[in-house]
Amino acid sequence: MESSQPQQQQQPQQQGPKKRGRKPKPKDEKEQQQSAGKAKEGKKSQQPSVDEKYTQWKSLVPVLYDWLANHNLVWPSLSCRWGPQLEQATYKNRQRLYLSEQANGSVPNTLVIANCEVVKPRVAAAEHISQFNEEARSPFVKKYKTLIHPGEVNRIRELPQNSKIVATHTDSPDVLIWDVEAQPNRHAVLGATHSRPDLILTGHQDNAEFALAMCPTEPYVISGGKDKSVVLWSIQDHVSGGSIIKQNKPGEGSDKAIEGPSVGPRGIFCGHEDTVEDVAFSPSSAQEFCSVGDDSCLILWDARVGTSPAVKVEKAHDADLHCVDWNRHDDNLILTGSADNTVRLFDRRNLTSDGVGSPIYKFEGHKAAVLCVQWSPDKSSVFGSSAEDGLLNIWDYDKVGKKVDRPSKSPSTPAGLFFQHAGHRDKVVDFHWNASDPWTIVSVSDDCETTGGGGTLQIWRMSDLLYRPEEEVLAELEKFKSHVISCAGKP
Repeated sequence: MESSQPQQQQQPQQQGPKKRGRKPKPKDEKEQQQSAGKAKEGKKSQQPSVDEKYTQWKSLVPVLYDWLANHNLVWPSLSCRWGPQLEQATYKNRQRLYLSEQANGSVPNTLVIANCEVVKPRVAAAEHISQFNEEARSPFVKKYKTLIHPGEVNRIRELPQNSKIVATHTDSPDVLIWDVEAQPNRHAVLGATHSRPDLILTGHQDNAEFALAMCPTEPYVISGGKDKSVVLWSIQDHVSGGSIIKQNKPGEGSDKAIEGPSVGPRGIFCGHEDTVEDVAFSPSSAQEFCSVGDDSCLILWDARVGTSPAVKVEKAHDADLHCVDWNRHDDNLILTGSADNTVRLFDRRNLTSDGVGSPIYKFEGHKAAVLCVQWSPDKSSVFGSSAEDGLLNIWDYDKVGKKVDRPSKSPSTPAGLFFQHAGHRDKVVDFHWNASDPWTIVSVSDDCETTGGGGTLQIWRMSDLLYRPEEEVLAELEKFKSHVISCAGKP
């Protein structure tokens, strides 16, 4: 990278937005880390820098990727989600993309609805996909509509039955529901009043910042927060003809500054002993869901039985749990990610041993806290994990324990890991598989610390040679080889 890069790293604390991690580190912990960093300066000098690793990754983009779009963000986005597909064409599809702008007070925080041109497989030229400018916006991503959000957007989730309806979490006890197509476009200027949510879900007694999920089978929402509870709502009575009914019920909702109709919970579920960090619905039942928290517990709930835990897994990890996802193809499999840098796979039929968590497997490929885990919508054994180390790893559980005799394979490669996306230079705070284009992923990083920028949004698809069946790939290579030989033999 350019020699000016280290100078840019000094600036973000002054003029960027406030830094936001999963949890702000205490001052004494920061000082300990700084002193430890100085002590290890000699060791670090022998290791490649962030920029050196990035430069190496960029040189391999034409080989590893079928397509990649890099989009520079002025402000960090803590969440990114695919919306509905709008149009299919010969070489690319147009699709909604949801992200946010976490500003520093000079302009409002926003929820952004963008249009994304998703290039189809085997269309992009290899020599073109790596020729992007890190400081530029991608021509494939164009802002369509802006909503002025009351507070920063920590989490975005779309309703699977109607992905034009989204839920957001901010630094408040409420969950906000938006009909993004019906909402008016707003110009984000200082002092502008915030957009009015179509529905407010109330019930938390303290801030609910991250844990948020929408049910794949019914219009249900679950949320977790600092009040150590998981709250369940149904928005069914407020949905009519695809749009949320706008009824004004003044005085309802715990945040009186946010106007709009509100609905109370169907149930408040108590069992965690610390902040609930993430939640997920069962793919087969609207009444079953799970949650993870800073108490190192994984809890399964069944609303048909009551508001106490159906199963509580103590010590599911060796530190705070940050994320959880339930396999949509096999509802016995649940993934968790933690501040202990690992991803763990649990089978709901055999969750514990001797009173503590007993995972089927521990995936150890990250060097920092895992922030997001998500199963592939296409293949039941494949999932992704992103972390504070700036990496997004793609794993295949089917490959665990299977010996593959390839001399080129590094002996240090963790079992099950078959692709590592290293295009981000700071913590990858969120990513989302595209259900309409299964091997296409959108990922976002908060780059304030490393590059002095706002954030980086990347939309990418690895080469299909990496995930197609080996015999299929070898057969195609033989065809190509035969074609080259026949062409070479012609006068």
